[in-house]
Amino acid sequence: MKKLIAQIEKGKPFFEKLSRNIYLRAIRDGFISAMPVILFSSLFLLIAFVPNVFGFKWDKEMEGILMKPYNYTMGLVALLVAGTTAKSLTDSYNRKLESTNQINFISTMLASICGFLFLAADPAKEGGFLNAFLGTKGLLTAFISAFITVIVYNFFIKRDITIKMPKEVPPNISQVFKDIFPFSAVILILYGIDLTIRATIKTNVAEAVLKVFEPLFTAANGWIGITIIFGAFALFWFVGIHGPSIVEPAIAAITYANIEANFKLIQAGEHANNVITSGTQMFIVTMGGTGATLVVPFMFMWLAKSKRNRAIGRASVVPTFFGVNEPILFGAPLVLNPVFFIPFVLTPIVNVWIFKFFVDILGMNSFSVNLPWTTPAPLGIVMGTQFALLSFVLAVVLIVVDIIIYYPFLKVYDNEILEEEAGIKESNSELQDKVAANFDTKKADAILASHSNKGTEATTDLANNIKQQTNVLVLCAGGGTSGLLANALNKAAEEFNVPVKAAAGGYGAHMDIMKDYQLIILAPQVASNYEDIKQDTDKLGIKLVKTQGVEYINLTRDGQAALAFVQKQFED
Repeated sequence: MKKLIAQIEKGKPFFEKLSRNIYLRAIRDGFISAMPVILFSSLFLLIAFVPNVFGFKWDKEMEGILMKPYNYTMGLVALLVAGTTAKSLTDSYNRKLESTNQINFISTMLASICGFLFLAADPAKEGGFLNAFLGTKGLLTAFISAFITVIVYNFFIKRDITIKMPKEVPPNISQVFKDIFPFSAVILILYGIDLTIRATIKTNVAEAVLKVFEPLFTAANGWIGITIIFGAFALFWFVGIHGPSIVEPAIAAITYANIEANFKLIQAGEHANNVITSGTQMFIVTMGGTGATLVVPFMFMWLAKSKRNRAIGRASVVPTFFGVNEPILFGAPLVLNPVFFIPFVLTPIVNVWIFKFFVDILGMNSFSVNLPWTTPAPLGIVMGTQFALLSFVLAVVLIVVDIIIYYPFLKVYDNEILEEEAGIKESNSELQDKVAANFDTKKADAILASHSNKGTEATTDLANNIKQQTNVLVLCAGGGTSGLLANALNKAAEEFNVPVKAAAGGYGAHMDIMKDYQLIILAPQVASNYEDIKQDTDKLGIKLVKTQGVEYINLTRDGQAALAFVQKQFED
């Protein structure tokens, strides 16, 4: 097993490079920026149609009122993603350009959105245009529009092919003329592609792209496809590669398109049979986190005989229940541990097989609603399938099967730790050192340490060393979660008379305001963007720190601890 893991690790440099690819990151960050739209629209979906399960149906007029927010948000998600993806890719290109000659991200967003309309919208007979491909069906085309847009802009700006205005002209006016050439080029190129496709295959680009990728989507939805896709999540993560950074961008368009397709199938009274969805990923494959570890902390806590393993289980239960499983991953550890290689990779695959069996064989509807990833997995399964009766059975079956898979490996590992505790076997710190070298374990260590110190004074008296005005920017996916910590900081700063001012924001909209802050805190939802934003904060001399789930929640509830957390960043 150790030899197998070593062989997999040899490919780590290649996959790490792949995970940092600016185009894959642009897709992922584009979706993150659009997540408030996706979650907001799903709320109205639940209100409109979940009552159907219990025999209650809204009248058509009320249903139309409830569905309007969904149609005007999720129905335009591809249009929005065309802009957000272009924004993210522009930021990546700007890091390579001179600070005095940057691409205007507002212009690229506008160009990408306009170009996308050429590729995806059909004219309506009564005027205007049709929106059939402006939602999830147009996501792949949105990426194409964004990529072409930024590449063209980079070509012009890098070579300084612009209209140059006299120095006396205000900068904002000069910028307009600077963008004319690249903007025009983008529109003409995308319009040319549109005319060519319509002339040759008599349809728009978005529909053509869907037809090209349809066989791939079908194959991905099969048994082999789901095995490869979702097995990769755990396999990459096990050896120290952030699997979602590689896999998620590749399947993002499929997952969100399938969610909407499933919803429409249910509304038409048909079987929602698309397995690959965002819900499948979050609540089936990664229930409790990568490796499907929801049951593992409970097993450590209740079934292990080792004091160390029981303590790690108790410390990991709460965060893992909400999808934050770093404490158990790094505390046990599970990752890079040969004992847990088989269950860590196999369990997510078996979970998705069982789910597909329930959908394909037993006729259960697949996921048709998007939910936040922090939703506890059993609840996410039930709500995401609109309270399908079989979903309750599925949740129980998955928990039982996962326990069965992990149990023999847990016993083997527990016996090893018992021998170490009894002094029969020498403690092996090599594995922990290897985990620490391949992963950022500081936050997980902090959670475990805080749990082990329970009973001692939870929050020490704040020794305020912050004497100068300190502005803190808290970033999350949409600005909601970040507001909790920002409010806690502001309230505590006023109470303890500390010169700290905090603000909340959404990742992706931070570039223009970050220069006004001395510290940026990343909420758990956007912590994976740490390395990208660090390039920008380092240039500006801004402190940057990321947080994990339980740690973040605790900080939002304890203003004094949050102030101490801010102070600590300037002491390190």
